[in-house]
Amino acid sequence: MPVTQGHGSVQGPHMAARFAASKVPEITVGFWLIKIVATTLGETGGDWVTMSLNLGYVVGSVIFAAIFIALVASQVRSDRFHPYLYWATIVGTTTLGTTVADFADRSVGLGYPGGVALVAALLMASLAVWYRSEGDISVRTVYKPRVEWFYWCTIMFSQTLGTALGDWMAGSDRGGLGLGYEIGALVFGAGLAIVAALYLWTKVSRTLLFWLAFVLTRPLGATLGDWLDKPLAEGGLHASRLYASLILIAAIAIGIKLIPQRPASRPSAA
Repeated sequence: MPVTQGHGSVQGPHMAARFAASKVPEITVGFWLIKIVATTLGETGGDWVTMSLNLGYVVGSVIFAAIFIALVASQVRSDRFHPYLYWATIVGTTTLGTTVADFADRSVGLGYPGGVALVAALLMASLAVWYRSEGDISVRTVYKPRVEWFYWCTIMFSQTLGTALGDWMAGSDRGGLGLGYEIGALVFGAGLAIVAALYLWTKVSRTLLFWLAFVLTRPLGATLGDWLDKPLAEGGLHASRLYASLILIAAIAIGIKLIPQRPASRPSAA
């Protein structure tokens, strides 16, 4: 507990250490590589629960929402950055995003354009509330519990939007553009290349570019995941969703082990 002196307070050593560094990783090329694999896992894992196990989108969403809340609560309670916990939470957001987007597009009947519009509005609202509350939406500010909840809710909406965008681009029904999984992956890959070019050769806001890249990596992973597990007649490889998911989990674990994982520095240290 802080010890109050006059009008100020002196933080105890444990509390000072708790907020000494961000609990999210530094944004590097390795971060984005693991993120793409994690989003692909979100598609295959989400589809395995809702389709292969035949639990449906509602039950799947409830299951993944409970996992998401438990993982975020663990993140908030933690006193430092834990790579495996962080990436488990990312996977939790992307599987939840898959089932929620599919529920909105297919069960509710919004169609792909309607699902994209709804989730885009929710993402913008989340960012706006976060900015209004804290005055900054940079990942470098994610070292306080309230900001962590803003961060993870925004991440979840961005993952859901990415799923809806991927389905809208690749699908030929429900108002989809019908480009197929391969062309869809190329389109989103090109979008990421443009964001990378803006990062390297312009002074566009790094925070804006981060959120654009975060959204675009999700549909890239979604189209890759659908390409792996959808039937041959629908343009996929018809791979086992369970086996594909297990391979992707192993790939993420190897990536975390081999790619340096360090917490992002706070703004004052930038």
